[in-house]
Amino acid sequence: MSPVRRCSRTACGRPAVATLTYVYADSTAVLGPLATYAEPHCYDLCAEHSERLTAPRGWEVVRLLDGSAPARPSGDDLEALANAVREAARPHQRAAESGGSARAADPMEVARRGHLRVLRSPDN
Repeated sequence: MSPVRRCSRTACGRPAVATLTYVYADSTAVLGPLATYAEPHCYDLCAEHSERLTAPRGWEVVRLLDGSAPARPSGDDLEALANAVREAARPHQRAAESGGSARAADPMEVARRGHLRVLRSPDN
């Protein structure tokens, strides 16, 4: 028997990444992270089938997030990082705006934005 659990959908052999459980009393389908071990009344689904999951009419789908999975960066995170890099690339303009105080605090520091610092290369 293979140590990797497979998707429960017919003719799908992809590895399972999520477990589906039906709560009939509440008319709810609960889709969460892959269970520790296979349960007889639960269904293991691959990534594709878990994303496309729909419930019967009148039922609710509850998707539980896996807290151990790394969060994907949002557009705001990427934009903030890009803005910090752009600002750091203009050290002369930043130093002129701050009156050169950044260099007085640390001779290796070229620019600062919040907790991010741009340092001069030790070779220069």
